Amino acid sequence: MGGVRALTPLQAAYAGSREINASHGRTYFLATRLLPPARRPAVHALYGFARVADELVDNPGLDPAGDLLALERALKDAFDGGPTEEPVLLALADTVRRFGIDRDLFGAFLQSMRMDLTVTDYADQDELAEYTHGSAAVIGLMLLPVLGTVSPPSEAAPYASALGEAFQLTNFLRDVGEDLDRGRIYLPADHLAAFGVDRERLTWARVHGPDRAVRRAMAHFAALAHATYRAAEPGIALLDPVSRPCVATAAQLYRAILDEIAAANYNVLTRRAVVPARRRAAIALPGAARCVLARLAGRAT
Repeated sequence: MGGVRALTPLQAAYAGSREINASHGRTYFLATRLLPPARRPAVHALYGFARVADELVDNPGLDPAGDLLALERALKDAFDGGPTEEPVLLALADTVRRFGIDRDLFGAFLQSMRMDLTVTDYADQDELAEYTHGSAAVIGLMLLPVLGTVSPPSEAAPYASALGEAFQLTNFLRDVGEDLDRGRIYLPADHLAAFGVDRERLTWARVHGPDRAVRRAMAHFAALAHATYRAAEPGIALLDPVSRPCVATAAQLYRAILDEIAAANYNVLTRRAVVPARRRAAIALPGAARCVLARLAGRAT
């Protein structure tokens, strides 16, 4: 009788990235399951790398700047074909080579991670846009070659960037309290000030619960997030048909977070909005049906 075949280092690296995605990114992981099996590992590799970098700034060691620099150097070595002992980088380098992902996007991402070490507030949307370009927009651009397009990628790129930013704004809103505990406020100060809200008021609301002004400010940011999803939506039709159910479902799942925030009367300071499992399933199941139809249509052509 034959034993279980051992995984190659690359297979083990992809399996490890999948575990990171499954453990820390439930919404993304659920949507990714709607992709053709051959494309899922690439998404897991991209998520795994982003999570590793994010952990260096959200749960920093003694020298987080040094840790980020070491990660950047190791990433370059892996991209150049050098050996690496970091499984996430092994899987990522393979994904970048296979799908032709622009390596410069990772530099922009790491620059935003460095900003998290020093920047605690954003005066206006322009300042925040510098951060979200690297932390969110480039993620959409990294994924685009994996998802595939039916038009030139340059046509789909602005929509991919916008969807990444919509996801990020949703995260900012959901995690206001947790980010405040880390000393950070990602919501632009000028928008908050329009409702009479500042860091002091948010800090008070973190303990006592949001007042009317804070709730109104959070409702404003929820509206901005919805508008960003609407701006990104036309890009789904530009994707490979077999990828559309995944992206459409991911957008629906994330917009459901905004629904939960609204249902809680925009209290994001003393509670974290979570989409119930039953609703996640209700969103994902139709996506799975569309996924099957898209694959069948692809085989018929």
